Amino acid sequence: MKRLNLICLFLLSTIITFAQAKYETIYSNALGEDREIKVLLPRGYDPNEEKAYPVIYVFDGDYLFEAVAGNVDYFAYWEDIPESIVVGVNQYDTREDDLYYSEQNSLPVESGAAFFEFVGKDLIPHIQKNYKTENFRVAVGHGQTANFINYYLLRKPPIFNAYISVSPDLAPEMQNYLLERMKAFENKVFYYMATSTQDVLEIKEATESLDKGISAIENNNLLYTFDLFEGPSHYALPTHAIPKALERIFFVFQPISKKEYTESILKLTTSPVEYLTQKYDLIKDLFGMDKQILVNDFKAIDAAIRKNEKWEYYEDLSKIARKQYPDTLLGHYYLGMFYEKTGEPKKAMKTYRSAYILEEIAGISKDLLLEKADEIKADFGY
Repeated sequence: MKRLNLICLFLLSTIITFAQAKYETIYSNALGEDREIKVLLPRGYDPNEEKAYPVIYVFDGDYLFEAVAGNVDYFAYWEDIPESIVVGVNQYDTREDDLYYSEQNSLPVESGAAFFEFVGKDLIPHIQKNYKTENFRVAVGHGQTANFINYYLLRKPPIFNAYISVSPDLAPEMQNYLLERMKAFENKVFYYMATSTQDVLEIKEATESLDKGISAIENNNLLYTFDLFEGPSHYALPTHAIPKALERIFFVFQPISKKEYTESILKLTTSPVEYLTQKYDLIKDLFGMDKQILVNDFKAIDAAIRKNEKWEYYEDLSKIARKQYPDTLLGHYYLGMFYEKTGEPKKAMKTYRSAYILEEIAGISKDLLLEKADEIKADFGY
């Protein structure tokens, strides 16, 4: 509850952030007309830097954009998700035409087919051309647009890497299409779906039926999460579901938590350093991002080494630390600990002293390393 209150206070306090959202009008060859979009860039966005960002595309952007953008900004601030570009597609006057599908096969036709092409052939290329983007894309929809974003998943390969489907108003054949397609995913696809006890009854029942079908699929490339919320209405549901969806899609991006440390890292029979590198390799594989290893995560592995007295792993940890933070004391500290704990105190003393010219980091100070070196000298008489 405290975290929820904090999120609400944060969203209220960041109205100024939304003032930075840009309204753009782009011409669509598919639609033969101009369409309005909203674009919110990350706080630290610099078009002259090499850094690129995932893009979150929000359908029903006329009312859903701010809810998504506020949560993205909040979670990115705490490094729980990567900084991302948020794009909203305004559909206030065009929703019925945009989402039109055939009664015969439940697939987009006429104006619906044109809107489908607009997203893939006009909107996404426009964002890629004008902004620094990664290839990782998320689609967010609510109600009818939650149904519509599934059409992009049916393509091979899917246009988006992750789908947030909130209270989906499913087309008659959509469940069959989705279950068949999800069985055959060849690459990782995130799929989040939510309904509530107070949702529109037919939507709730159809969503729960789809959940049973998806849950029975055995495909490691399908990364699926379902939430049944207690209480919120159909229209209030996005405010509950969006933060949960972002957390689930970007779970591996988050710093090592106390739960992860206790339930996973401490119980490892293999190297905790390998666990750390695999975590960041997975971030690279899933999101296309070379994320710098957080000092918080180095500390978690350090704590596990101490707890289990597996001192030999300090050497590998020092190599990674020197690569990630070459100008700091971090790598030398871990290397010194390796020598000290594995019976080579003279090497440990020299390592601690040689690091004096480097920068302090995360509570590891020059004085600390000199003290450790002096203790070794006093103990062994060097």
